[in-house]
Amino acid sequence: MVQQTVVESALPEPPPKKHKRLLDSEQLLRLETGGKKEIRKVILQLAGPSLVENMMMNLLQMIVMVMVGHLGAAAVTAVGLTNQPVFFALAIFMALNIGTTAIIARAMGSGDIQDATRTAQQTFMLSLLLSIVVNGLSYIYAEKILMLLGASPEVLHEGVGYAQIMFLSLGFTVISTSLSAILRGAGDTRTPMKINVLSNILVVVLGYPLIYGVGAIPGFGLIGAAIATTVARGMATIWVVYVVFGKSAIIKLSWRHLFRIDYPVIRRIVKLGLPSAGEQFALRAGQLVLTLVVSGLGTAVFAAHTICFNVMGFTFMPGMAFALAASTLVGQGLGAGRPDLAEKFGWETSRFGRIFGGLMGVAFIVLAPYIMMLYTHDPEVIDAGVAALRIIGLFQTFQASQFILAGALRGAGDTRFPMISTFIGVFIFRGFLSVLFVLVFHWGIIGAYLSIAIDQVVRTAIIYFRYKNGRWKTATV
Repeated sequence: MVQQTVVESALPEPPPKKHKRLLDSEQLLRLETGGKKEIRKVILQLAGPSLVENMMMNLLQMIVMVMVGHLGAAAVTAVGLTNQPVFFALAIFMALNIGTTAIIARAMGSGDIQDATRTAQQTFMLSLLLSIVVNGLSYIYAEKILMLLGASPEVLHEGVGYAQIMFLSLGFTVISTSLSAILRGAGDTRTPMKINVLSNILVVVLGYPLIYGVGAIPGFGLIGAAIATTVARGMATIWVVYVVFGKSAIIKLSWRHLFRIDYPVIRRIVKLGLPSAGEQFALRAGQLVLTLVVSGLGTAVFAAHTICFNVMGFTFMPGMAFALAASTLVGQGLGAGRPDLAEKFGWETSRFGRIFGGLMGVAFIVLAPYIMMLYTHDPEVIDAGVAALRIIGLFQTFQASQFILAGALRGAGDTRFPMISTFIGVFIFRGFLSVLFVLVFHWGIIGAYLSIAIDQVVRTAIIYFRYKNGRWKTATV
């Protein structure tokens, strides 16, 4: 208790500018009298910027993958294999971000900006220190990591330099995502939208000349894509750091107190983040099993799998945007002492997500061949990808619902059940069934994606019943 008091007094005072909370007394009154219409308005107000951000980011990343796809199947495979350890490393930091968002949303809902500031300061410190360790180890062992994932000599030749640069860029990603989580927990989704959309536009603008060259100046191929990504991520990090350390920030961080340790706050973040870390590791482990299974089907099929995962990232975006809104709104609703309102936010946000997911699913089923043709002219890659994309289209409503209600649970501080659902769905169902369908039944890429579809249905059922029973309303952060 003495330690915490000392830290509190040492932290900077909240900015003098009076911040209008997302769920202040005036807004709560409008929600009570306006019914579902007012609730939906608040959801769109918060989710809108995140939806635009996520859709634009993935559209631009798809454009980069299209550019890489024309370098050949080996280049696409190198990107797909590199993404696996990158996602695995990011799992640690995503867990911290989930704990941070939940605590800050609850603090902002109750009007305790000082608690939100302490949490943000500790999150930034932890992210900075952990990113240095992860960056160094992944860069040093880049070639061995790719070999462990089953990269062929051709893929190693294309991919080692690319992987090393991408691993170095992890530090930028970690810091910018952590600071973006702080802003979102405070209800500011517009600033992360601006930063991430513009940084991804920069990836595309730099990517083409760096990959293919300009005039007589030759391009760098796959290395050029990595350089463009790293530069853009660096610019995004500088921008978001400037925002959270600026004078007008809602939650203002201080360089002077950068390495001041607040153990009680760290314990709260870790307590909420550990289940999310377990969830992310289960997710990445299941994906890793799927990657190893599909990589045995040949370079062309694995290239199709990499393209489909890139496209599937686009399908995550509506669910992720509304999940972020659900996390913030549920957390702030509970912080304001309104669990009934918090529950309504979750159900209404989920309804929006299912509508978007259904429309996107139909588009994927109908347009699958044309989507694949954007990436490659290889008929073997196109045929394999079309079958996978159509299966992806079938489970979009389940995926959106699962994403959003899990986000609502995390915002309430109930991070354990999303972990349980991911462990059962991804690690057990997806991992086991992908081995069964591909290696035993020999269903190829169709079997692999059927395992993903079943995983999504299982996770949706678990999360739905957990949210419906309402026990998450008493979770503490």
